[in-house]
Amino acid sequence: MLELKIKNKVIYADDESTKSLLKNGYYGEEERGILKLSKIEGLYLIDSRNATCSSSKGPVSFFDIAKDAWKSKKFIARYFAYKDWRDRGLVAMEPERQYEQPQENPIKKYPAIELKLPSYQLHGVFFKSDMVSIVEEDNKGKEIYEKYWFGQYGSYKAPDRGKLNKLDVYETLFLIDQGILTLYNATKEEVLNLASKRHPNFQSLYDVYFDWRSKGYVVKTGFKFGTNFRIYFPGAKPGSGPDKKWMHSKHVLHVFPKNTKLLISEWARAIRVAHSVKKTFLLALPGTSNRTGANIDFVLYHRHGGEADNPATTPPKFAMLTLGEEEYLGGDVLARTIEEATRRKLELLLAIVDRETAVTYYMVKRILLPKSKNEYYEIDWLQP
Repeated sequence: MLELKIKNKVIYADDESTKSLLKNGYYGEEERGILKLSKIEGLYLIDSRNATCSSSKGPVSFFDIAKDAWKSKKFIARYFAYKDWRDRGLVAMEPERQYEQPQENPIKKYPAIELKLPSYQLHGVFFKSDMVSIVEEDNKGKEIYEKYWFGQYGSYKAPDRGKLNKLDVYETLFLIDQGILTLYNATKEEVLNLASKRHPNFQSLYDVYFDWRSKGYVVKTGFKFGTNFRIYFPGAKPGSGPDKKWMHSKHVLHVFPKNTKLLISEWARAIRVAHSVKKTFLLALPGTSNRTGANIDFVLYHRHGGEADNPATTPPKFAMLTLGEEEYLGGDVLARTIEEATRRKLELLLAIVDRETAVTYYMVKRILLPKSKNEYYEIDWLQP
């Protein structure tokens, strides 16, 4: 039987048998002969390990302790994420109790090829309501589609049905920036201003588009997948090759400006859609941010070869950020949390707790796009 005590809202164990069992499970910190526990550790032991707790006035229940935390930020989300990890036989600790310093986490490198376009001279008209440009009917409009996959010639997946090349607003601006496209009825500034009125964070989206396009990637709409863009690696052409290997993209990209917030349920939905269609979900965090005040909830130990890691001999694997289904996550908060995980040489794990207290995990892995000023991450579902 695990016997806990509480005094002045501090949960602890002073019974030698209890202390020994808890230290073997990596609970609490010993101080002056007693083992002090965090509130979440104490509640977990009462809830899931049949521990008893008492004060000088008598028995103390889970409810007696938890009711005072009703104003604490995301307390229930933190508790059930901790509980889920511990129930899997894995160790989770408060961030300040990290035992060993891990090795540097590897950064996944993406290839980059400088995009070199011929000196085309395209002319077109910009349709302001549709945010689309139509290129004049000539061979250059078809060629820039077939060789470099700008616009949509003919019809979607049927380029032989029609003679027009349609450029979306990102392609329009990019080709204007390259000195290739001239519009009869609008300047670059007019298109950019119109797009910015339509979407307050358009400049961030275009910066990300430009970043990938200029490095040889093909960037198209991600509308069907709930994201801003879908990505094809350098060398992709529309439906090229006998095996049609570029017919389907392998990556989708969502831009999360640091000055915006997004409901977690919507954010997770886009990741699930990408996963369901076997695409890698990429997250873009444009520019730089204020790097103070990170929000890491727990340091996590994982497993190797089916065996749970031992904190006495193995460094931690993840830093956990817990989030509730109805919570809004800010781009700047996520950026700062990733930075804190990186400082600790840990990968970030997002633990999303839904209304039924089920926990879904998403692993955040840094990727490197050469010579980029933005930050990019792969986000993938993880089954611990």
